Amino acid sequence: MPNSLAGQEILSLDETLQLMREKLSGIVPDVEIGIKAELAFKINRLKAEKNAVILGHNYMEPALFHSVPDYVGDSLELSRVSAETDADIIVFCGVQFMAETAKILNPDKTVLIPAEKAGCSLAAGICAEDVRALKRAYPDVPVVTYINTYADVKAESDYCCTSGNGAAVVQHLFELGHQHVIFLPDEFLARNTASELGVEYLDPILDGSTQTLPNEKCIIGWNARCEVHELFTVKDIRDARKQFPEVAVIAHPECSPEVVGESDFTGSTKQLIDYVQNVDAKQYLLLTECSMGDNIAAENPDKDMVRLCSFRCPYMNLITMEDTLAALEGIQYEVELDSELIRRARTPIDRMLSIS
Repeated sequence: MPNSLAGQEILSLDETLQLMREKLSGIVPDVEIGIKAELAFKINRLKAEKNAVILGHNYMEPALFHSVPDYVGDSLELSRVSAETDADIIVFCGVQFMAETAKILNPDKTVLIPAEKAGCSLAAGICAEDVRALKRAYPDVPVVTYINTYADVKAESDYCCTSGNGAAVVQHLFELGHQHVIFLPDEFLARNTASELGVEYLDPILDGSTQTLPNEKCIIGWNARCEVHELFTVKDIRDARKQFPEVAVIAHPECSPEVVGESDFTGSTKQLIDYVQNVDAKQYLLLTECSMGDNIAAENPDKDMVRLCSFRCPYMNLITMEDTLAALEGIQYEVELDSELIRRARTPIDRMLSIS
């Protein structure tokens, strides 16, 4: 979605500082806001000069999230934006696989990522050869790959999905007549998707043995997990409920099925934001990357957010305003992908976008 400061004329430093204070007071210390406002002013002026667009994922730290991105959102929203932008330069304030997706959708544009090594534990949990091995073990079974993967894995897949539309993509394949779907790479997201659709989940078997798949619909998963979301536990929820009996617990579907089952609502980062905005509850406990909790609190000052905020993604945390400015100044850390890889990786993304 467009950011709150997007679409305006370039603001002066004083105007930038004033708006950031209005948005972030009580979330970010005022001395930090002062420092970040100077950086935001420089970034916003420079992106106008260079016809650049900045995309900010929901997990960005609050001072960055609420000041320099033209659009903010989850992977699906930002994928759509990147496919439609007329900017010459795309600066993706997110991790490597997100910037790769923007490059796949915009092969002729310059795509920058502010931090050179902003990886992802989940994306690192599978490689292209793993997908090929699964396809050999389960011939003719379509492969749905989470957007949180690198381009070479997408290129081996039939469809991509996000945490918000995974069930819709799998259901689409069921409706096309497929009984079985390979769903990669997040084990918990696959298990939660299977539960949502009321179908069986199967662990993958790659030992060369003969396998007989059930006659009923099923999802075949993988064993990778997000190193942040797997840290949340049922005990965390029950402890919070003891102190805040009327708290609404909302969890990202990369959390374990046990945590999702104990929660009041689960959904993508966009769906979690919508829940807080649209549902009237006494308090809200958000089980996802903790910077997002601060960003939701800043957007909803009238809502009472219960903090369980000890878990930050170490890779998202690498994206800073200082490095965003440096990326624009030096056009550094450009995402470069082979043209054939882009062609193959684009097909599953386009298929996802066409049914979302």
